[in-house]
Amino acid sequence: MREALQFYIDGRWVAPHGSTVIDVIDPADAGVAGRVAIGDAADVDVAVAAARRAFDGFSRTSVTERAELLDAIIAAYQKRAGDFADAVTAEMGAPAWLASAAQVPIGLAHLQVARQLLDDYAFSEQRGATLLVKEPVGVCGFITPWNWPLNQIACKVAPALAVGCTMVLKPSEVAPFTGHIFAEVLAEAGVPAGVFNLVHGDGPGVGAALSSHPEVDMVSFTGSTRAGVEVARAAAPTVKRVHQELGGKSANIVLPSADLEQAVTGGVGAMMVNSGQSCNAPSRMLVPAAAMPRAKEIAAEAAATHNVGAPSSNAQLGPVVSGVQWDKIQRLIQAGIDEGATLVAGGPGRPEGLEQGFYVRPTVFADVTNDMEIAREEIFGPVLTILGYDDVEQAIGIANDTPYGLAAYVQGEQQEAQAVAAQLRAGQVYLNYPELDMTAPFGGYKQSGNGREWGAHAFGEFLEVKAVMGVAAADR
Repeated sequence: MREALQFYIDGRWVAPHGSTVIDVIDPADAGVAGRVAIGDAADVDVAVAAARRAFDGFSRTSVTERAELLDAIIAAYQKRAGDFADAVTAEMGAPAWLASAAQVPIGLAHLQVARQLLDDYAFSEQRGATLLVKEPVGVCGFITPWNWPLNQIACKVAPALAVGCTMVLKPSEVAPFTGHIFAEVLAEAGVPAGVFNLVHGDGPGVGAALSSHPEVDMVSFTGSTRAGVEVARAAAPTVKRVHQELGGKSANIVLPSADLEQAVTGGVGAMMVNSGQSCNAPSRMLVPAAAMPRAKEIAAEAAATHNVGAPSSNAQLGPVVSGVQWDKIQRLIQAGIDEGATLVAGGPGRPEGLEQGFYVRPTVFADVTNDMEIAREEIFGPVLTILGYDDVEQAIGIANDTPYGLAAYVQGEQQEAQAVAAQLRAGQVYLNYPELDMTAPFGGYKQSGNGREWGAHAFGEFLEVKAVMGVAAADR
């Protein structure tokens, strides 16, 4: 049984202030995978104080010193790849192959991208007689979710370290083990005491204390829009910087020029990755109304190829993360049926032979209208909705008719797809299922959040800009 009963503060593993410990549930069988200690505001105070003490020294380190530190972190991370993969599978049910092939590598990729960018990043710029200097924002509070745990930890920690910030991380209490191992990696790599701190806990206890803490200069949160609103409210009295990567209900427009079979099959596959538990999943597929009958057939055939099974098997889909999540998904599947959408694959209940654990049948609804609950709410499970449109202008209108704006997808002839992309209100647009670009900025419009992660844009989130006027270039 795994245990995460200590916190990493000021370069040491320490006992929590309180005594609260909760079970971490294994989604595969609903048994106990381990235990995690739950911190409180007192633990946050200690961790933030350590980060504040460390900031003056670490913020003045050279680029070379921070580059060498990232090199050491990358090496230590690679040595623990197997441990990370096992932890991801145990805590959030990712199939073993997905943990090894995607969940762990994406965390490493963020570290590597930050390291590569650091060599050439301009921390100062001369403009006439004014010197613009980019300086680390200060002490950062990080609140990360369970669905891609290493991705969301590393895409915050890597750029923050690269530019000279110090930090306190609260990983999800639902999936805490990867965060715990990540702290062990940073300790092994020799990150100076107080620069990185970890406090386990829940949102009301630790998340709220981090968000509202007067000595935290920035809070970066990834999670639901509802929780993001609470983080912003807690942060407001101290006027700290708030970065949010929130929910999504991304449209996938299949243009008349697209290869329908390829576009629909690819869209089903993209939706089902990680059991549909991705904020940028293409959950609303838009097809020409005349093509709806054939799209239903293709989608049903594609969904049937996505088998569900234990994370230790070679199944494409494992369980969803928790009983709470399973119940929400089941409620929304039933809502789709009650609203009159056509169920073309999957449906309520567990797949046959999987009576234990939080398994969901890969589900596809067609003949969906954009006012249905299943087209409005982020389901966060393996559930695809297919909507029809009469012309491309209407498709763009439907795609933008959502409070979210994290991502969008367009399939079809390249120039037409680009023209449609220009009209979509989303932070990322994927044309014809491209390879993932780890340097592209990631973040959303509207209620999908504010700010950007990944690549050079992530550096900017953790920097303040100071204008020093009256500096001649020759004086530098």
